[in-house]
Amino acid sequence: MIELVDVVKTYQAGLETPFTAVAGVNLTIPDGKLTVLKGPSGSGKTTLLTLIGCMARPTSGRIHLHGLPAGTLPQLQEGDTVEITSLPERFLTSIRRRTFGFIFQQFNLVRGVSVMENVLLPTYPMGLDHRVAEGRAVQRLESLGLGRHLRASVDRLSGGEAQRVAIARALINDPAVIIADEPTAHLDSRLSEDFMHLMGQYRAAGKTLLITSHDPIVYNSPLADRVVEMRDGQVLANA
Repeated sequence: MIELVDVVKTYQAGLETPFTAVAGVNLTIPDGKLTVLKGPSGSGKTTLLTLIGCMARPTSGRIHLHGLPAGTLPQLQEGDTVEITSLPERFLTSIRRRTFGFIFQQFNLVRGVSVMENVLLPTYPMGLDHRVAEGRAVQRLESLGLGRHLRASVDRLSGGEAQRVAIARALINDPAVIIADEPTAHLDSRLSEDFMHLMGQYRAAGKTLLITSHDPIVYNSPLADRVVEMRDGQVLANA
């Protein structure tokens, strides 16, 4: 479970023109569910993702991660709760690598290298044995219908194939939480439906999913357990 308590994120704090992207958010994200953050551009949902995913720190407030796996931090026991907002950066990096898998709106694949190499990238800082990592990558890619593209350059992929590579990369370290920021923004309706079907499979496997979107295919999907509406940096409604 992820718990946010009065979380605020202000840019250029202390200057003449500060901008508050997240304004006092209180929110609980349950384990094993698919939660959608819904709202227009500028509503604060992407900023909230960066705070939850340990990619940025809030200006004020607290974020608690419950049930982190043992070994994520020194002396951490299975199921412990960690307040992440005051942790040193090296510990936030460890949490990002071991707890979260990220699917970005632009996919952020490394052009000019193969599908396999892109998927393996998150394993290198973990020190995972290369043969083990490669076997895991093959398994992930084959499960997504990309087995015949292992050695192909990502430059040759269609939009849907590129997204599935991004999903495989997000899953390579077996994260407990999958974070996706506007994942259907550049996909047609059929591929968007395919994406939600895949997310439903990972939810059924026990993953926690947190997706930002202003796409009705995402937030109206029967696979979404909860829709959290945001506007002007605040949570308006929880369904």
